[in-house]
Amino acid sequence: MDQNTDREIETLDEFDRAVARGPLGGHRIQAVDLTGRDAALLAADTATAIFLGCPMSPEAEAKVRGDGALVFPPVPGLPFAPYRGLLYSAEELFKGLEGGYEETPDARAYAWFQQSKSDGDVFASMLRSIHDDAISDALDEHLVGAQVVGVMGGHAMARGTDAYAGAARLGRTLARTGLTVATGGGPGAMEAANLGAYAAPFRDAMLDEALELLAKAPSFTPSVSDWAGAAFEVRTRWPRGGDSVGIPTWFYGHEPPNAFAGHIAKYFANATREDGLLARSTAGVVFLPGAAGTVQEIFDNATPNYYESRGEPTPMVLVDRAHWTEKLPAWPLLQSLAKDRAMESRIALVDTVAEAPAALARMLDQ
Repeated sequence: MDQNTDREIETLDEFDRAVARGPLGGHRIQAVDLTGRDAALLAADTATAIFLGCPMSPEAEAKVRGDGALVFPPVPGLPFAPYRGLLYSAEELFKGLEGGYEETPDARAYAWFQQSKSDGDVFASMLRSIHDDAISDALDEHLVGAQVVGVMGGHAMARGTDAYAGAARLGRTLARTGLTVATGGGPGAMEAANLGAYAAPFRDAMLDEALELLAKAPSFTPSVSDWAGAAFEVRTRWPRGGDSVGIPTWFYGHEPPNAFAGHIAKYFANATREDGLLARSTAGVVFLPGAAGTVQEIFDNATPNYYESRGEPTPMVLVDRAHWTEKLPAWPLLQSLAKDRAMESRIALVDTVAEAPAALARMLDQ
């Protein structure tokens, strides 16, 4: 294990193991509730330890401060933990959904974001930045050793359509080859790809049945509660599905995260989220039909490929020839950029989503 990672304590179990090993000096304890660990804190040597947003008793806090530890106390009244050490889960973000989406931590974090953004409060801005940096750290730790393939596409792709089913089958195929599917974490094409990865361990018929159940709530409008509720119904019927990553943002707070990503890295800053998603897609990116956001992602990914600023260019597969050559002709410009450069052999345009995995595999084998 990396030395820096070994010093980070993100759960109570990790805290207990660290205390049993000896002094806590040099450790960083992130957002761990230590209110039940007075005896350990009072007995342990915590000099040079750093406690980031860890609830603890006043007695324990006074003692560790006396040891010389740095203590950044929890910020009261926040609907999120700025120093969190782990990625989100769908269960955490949608907790309380039965009382309406507005009552969930996800919705409350968005409401806080809207209010603090309009206030222009520098303290709130700092908290958002700390949170997003902590999320990036947790995401990097989660993806160590993984071959990540990004799947990009529009949020408007409705459940019950052929396009949604195709994106889900794409996610399933990619996951079954051992790749970690990563998406923007929202509805539409993003949800479909995460659903496909979730379905990967099950028999093929499971996905068809799940698609039928989800079609009863085609979109997150007008009711996020119904839309998310249908997803949790699928997860209840088929528990312990395959893992994937969703990377959504509260910047587009009207778009809720989807419930099929096993690990969710949700950001306040959309620019950090988009660049981070593409940078971590080390095994390439598949671009499904989309609008302005997907076009932006194509060229956000093309730029480091063009300059080779991240090393060898990563594969890019655009799906739907008519969409990318006629409706939104990104492909001709991408071809022109790639001409006579290393990225030229790492871009492909295919007609159907079923062709994308093979196109990606060919480029990865080069």
